[in-house]
Amino acid sequence: MKTKTTQRRLLLGGLAAAVLAATGAAHAQDTTVRIAVTAGPHAQIAEVARKVAARDGLVLKIVEFQDYIQPNAALDAGDVEANSYQHKPFLDTQIQARGYKLTAVGATVTFPMGFYSKRYKSLTDLPAGAKVGIQNDPSNSGRALQLLQKAGVIQLKPTAGISATVADVVANPKKLQIVQVEAAQLPRSLDDLDAAAINTNYALQAGLVPTRDAIAIEAAQSPYANLLVVRTADKDKPWVPKLLKAFQSPEVRQLVEGQFSGSMVPAF
Repeated sequence: MKTKTTQRRLLLGGLAAAVLAATGAAHAQDTTVRIAVTAGPHAQIAEVARKVAARDGLVLKIVEFQDYIQPNAALDAGDVEANSYQHKPFLDTQIQARGYKLTAVGATVTFPMGFYSKRYKSLTDLPAGAKVGIQNDPSNSGRALQLLQKAGVIQLKPTAGISATVADVVANPKKLQIVQVEAAQLPRSLDDLDAAAINTNYALQAGLVPTRDAIAIEAAQSPYANLLVVRTADKDKPWVPKLLKAFQSPEVRQLVEGQFSGSMVPAF
């Protein structure tokens, strides 16, 4: 006959086994998602999202890149499952140019682009023949050109839109020398330029505060909200809404509104 002590040990052993089995099942259900981001604010946002995603059984592995080209290449190649760093005009140009099968599944934040200078206080102060740096990728260069037009220092073709190129400049009274540079290199090029358009994530890495240091800046509301992007084949996978929920969480909103002082704003 089993003693009460033996029965108690069997019961406790059975409960422990059940707990271990349940824990193992829960871990078996966890999904790992590798997400590509650019270093700086996007990486900070992803770190907060990682903690939120874990509550939904999503293990987020953050892969940082230093440029705008590799995150899409890595996603299309299957080296990561998602990325978060780009706006729609940039994504559209990449898809068109490279044939990527990528789909945006939601918006994250907006980074207003600014122009910066170590020599002048506004774009209208630029002298004749000044060297002005803009990005060398089509979507961001068009964005910078629109900002130059808004400041009144150049004029673009009426049909140019957000995809404007240097060829669309129809009036340049100061004969500005528009120099196209890889986006990540623009902060380092400021010493050699009279002014430069710098994306906010790169500006922050260089110690520049857009609302304090920019000599011209976009309005917060623009068509350049950053996106969470996955492969088109994965867009209906069950982990996608969990990932989007993490990036659009109150915790991410708190980070954006509390730490970045208007340098970026939530787009959700």
